[in-house]
Amino acid sequence: MATSSRSEDLLGQKWDRCVADTLIKIGGGLTLGVVFSAIVFKRRPWPLIFGMGAGMGMGYSNCQHEFNEPFLVKADKILCSFVFQVKPKSQGNSEQPAAEAN
Repeated sequence: MATSSRSEDLLGQKWDRCVADTLIKIGGGLTLGVVFSAIVFKRRPWPLIFGMGAGMGMGYSNCQHEFNEPFLVKADKILCSFVFQVKPKSQGNSEQPAAEAN
């Protein structure tokens, strides 16, 4: 029996990563806000709010990117039976052809 992931499980994993990432970013913003509030801005509350908002925005942006990305095939799963051959550009003639010069 082949093991396949159900779409609900994949969606659940994405949500779990999304929530965890957002909480980490909010915590980091809150931490930086506390440091800047205590040291630089004489205990004002706006650095805390700004740090939490920036963390929330970064988390939201990462979640949006993760949910909108298409299904990507991992490179280690691809088997190729042919090899791409790249031909080097000719280095002798660097000028444009006469037909394009008009």
